[in-house]
Amino acid sequence: MPDNEPTKNPTVVFVHRAFADASSWAGVIKRLALQALRWPVVTAIIALATLVTIPAFASAQLSSSGEASPAAGAPKPTIVLVHGGWADGSSWDQVIPILQREGYTVDAPPNPLRGLASDSAYLASYLSTISGPIVLVGHSVGGMVITNAATGNPNVKGLVYVDAFEPAAGETVAQLTFSRPGSCLSGGGDPSNVFNFGVDPSQPSGDYDVYLKIPPGTNYPGFDDCFATLVPRQQAAVLGATQRPIALDFITDESGTPAWAGIPSWAVIGTQDQVIPPAELTFMAQRANSHVTYVDAGHLSMITQPWAVAHVITDAAVATG
Repeated sequence: MPDNEPTKNPTVVFVHRAFADASSWAGVIKRLALQALRWPVVTAIIALATLVTIPAFASAQLSSSGEASPAAGAPKPTIVLVHGGWADGSSWDQVIPILQREGYTVDAPPNPLRGLASDSAYLASYLSTISGPIVLVGHSVGGMVITNAATGNPNVKGLVYVDAFEPAAGETVAQLTFSRPGSCLSGGGDPSNVFNFGVDPSQPSGDYDVYLKIPPGTNYPGFDDCFATLVPRQQAAVLGATQRPIALDFITDESGTPAWAGIPSWAVIGTQDQVIPPAELTFMAQRANSHVTYVDAGHLSMITQPWAVAHVITDAAVATG
């Protein structure tokens, strides 16, 4: 190579093991990112061997009682946290210990992100293994999943939507995202401005894996300012590197009978959400008669405002106890 030809920066690819997720590599990615003078861009492509989804349950329970507790004698509900697209269970890392310290059993099972019907069936099956009351929490498209998975389960006593879709029957992610102006995912009408597309051989032909692009581009502010608004830059870099893709067909799958029609619900809405316009989040929450809390956050309230999110979840747990 000629002396005057610049050295191409390497792309580093991380593959996590079974019973883990991309957060396994968070510390390593941070250290590499700090070597910015040498490797300014570090990208992690997260793969699962043979594309088999292996449940990686982030579960914990604490026996001590907290300040907020259900009615005397009533069992505390299990709190189940469901992540959204371009994320994994580590989205809840700052919320889980707060809830645990208050004495709640907390589960954060993986959301496969393969399709609304299959993801909802997967979560419904998981919920059936839990005895006693449940408070079910969803972020972003996780709201679509909990809305469908909780239907018909008498143990689910409360639903909490964190910057999340609260769909009515027949509605889709695409419809709700773009029914009002303002989503940073619009890309000026060209999806290739916003997304990278991969092929999952286990999915039907044409049902691509959809990743968010990291750098800003035409009609797209970039991962940090779109998806990770108000998240510190170094942390946002890790989130971008470890994002899990969502299947393209998920975005156009129609929702079924909404569980919120018969189960009390709460909503946390980031007033600076760039992914789902706050006006749309408010419309959905009001339609579902959700108890609404507004926070100064983007699309990732559980990361930038974990205490506020945990407070709403415990409110739901106490109210339904």
